[in-house]
Amino acid sequence: MTARAGEARPAHPPAAARESLQGHYAGFASRFAAFAVDVVVLSAIFLLVLAAINFVASIATGKTVDLNRNDIWVVVGYVVWAFIYFAHFWGLNGKTAGGALFGLQVLREDGGDVSGRRAIGRTLAFPLSFLILCLGFLGILLGDRRRALHDVIAGTVVIYSWDARAARLRYLSRPRYSAPAAPAAPPGPPS
Repeated sequence: MTARAGEARPAHPPAAARESLQGHYAGFASRFAAFAVDVVVLSAIFLLVLAAINFVASIATGKTVDLNRNDIWVVVGYVVWAFIYFAHFWGLNGKTAGGALFGLQVLREDGGDVSGRRAIGRTLAFPLSFLILCLGFLGILLGDRRRALHDVIAGTVVIYSWDARAARLRYLSRPRYSAPAAPAAPPGPPS
């Protein structure tokens, strides 16, 4: 079927945009990007809370209070906050802020939701993947189910919960403008 002059053709997204990644195991790049976003979010929240504590303490004592990363309590507080952040969100719905942004979700191996206990276990095992030159992450690159060491220990998998790539490609492939409407035919002579 060919379109006549002035007729708009229906726009079809490219084949790559019609291919869905939803339900597939998440790869290294998207998981790393989600982790980077999570580190930025949890660090920003922690710094805001730390600034508020500094402000309140300086008003209450009348002296300037300087909490910095050389203070052991700040380091311990950051580690505790990171633990709470990951364990809470993985246990709540399997998604952290970075995971939600990149369409990632943590599930049990059988596809069920992650329980609070399993989320805590995964969070405790997470630092083990960083040991010995980050070899715990090698399973994401080489494994058929793309599981890191902490996924194997906790019995979890990470999947794409929505297809961000296809959504982006559909957005980019949509027509930026539509063809002008064909002019109306002039009325015919009266009969």
